[in-house]
Amino acid sequence: MTQVGGQEPASYDTLGGGPFFEHFTRRFYEGVAADPVLAAMYPEHDMAGAERRLRMFLEQYWGGPTTYSDERGHPRLRMRHAPFAIDPEARDRWLACAASAWQQACDAHAVAAAPAKEFWDYLHSAAFAMVNTLPRM
Repeated sequence: MTQVGGQEPASYDTLGGGPFFEHFTRRFYEGVAADPVLAAMYPEHDMAGAERRLRMFLEQYWGGPTTYSDERGHPRLRMRHAPFAIDPEARDRWLACAASAWQQACDAHAVAAAPAKEFWDYLHSAAFAMVNTLPRM
């Protein structure tokens, strides 16, 4: 594995493997379900499916099992999120849910600071990339 600035880059294993991603996505979707703006974007009957898809995507992105692509093909994140009006408020609510879940998962799985930050930086960047609606002036 290539070192970056003397640190091992984050990977599926350095983040804690399957248990870390399961913990993160479970806590994340608990937050989503409790947030009226975010919950409205998910069909109630498919919240568990959304949780599974995010877990599989993140696991694959960080070098774990390729189940996501095996089942769903290329992630095409922007295309898959295009039907939803994601504005800065929704982004910020998503990030609040992600921050809480991230902290809990990192603490529970004793993730070192460098991989934890790399994972958070990815979540932050992805959230900003999904914004597709701006508020009217």
